[in-house]
Amino acid sequence: MKNVSLEIESNKSEVKRIEELINEMTNECNLDLEKLVNFQIAVSEALLNAIVHGNKEDKSKRVFCDIKCTEDKLTVKIRDEGKGFNFDEVPDPTSEENILKEHGRGIFIIRSLVDDCKCKASDKGTEIILTVNK
Repeated sequence: MKNVSLEIESNKSEVKRIEELINEMTNECNLDLEKLVNFQIAVSEALLNAIVHGNKEDKSKRVFCDIKCTEDKLTVKIRDEGKGFNFDEVPDPTSEENILKEHGRGIFIIRSLVDDCKCKASDKGTEIILTVNK
């Protein structure tokens, strides 16, 4: 079991640091390659959402990331310092009226790539917790 906490600035280039850390941890957590790739895509998308949509790429705001590996799962918690949003009100990107829109697919993609996805939001930011089972 291993836990790592990291704080990054709201800069897209910081995503690579978290991706590398997850890659290192998944080797220790014995996660198979397909789950690893899917999890990395989901985490990268969640981090980009936190940086771009949550913190509006404001360099004075931070993104907090906690990674936890246990016997049966790998979990990443990502929290931004934005205004928060209602996770359940994100429009379905597969519905006819949204199919051609350029944005709005991130949450859908994240949910499809992990075993569990939870989101809590307040006026102090949004926290998303992604879990993949081993």
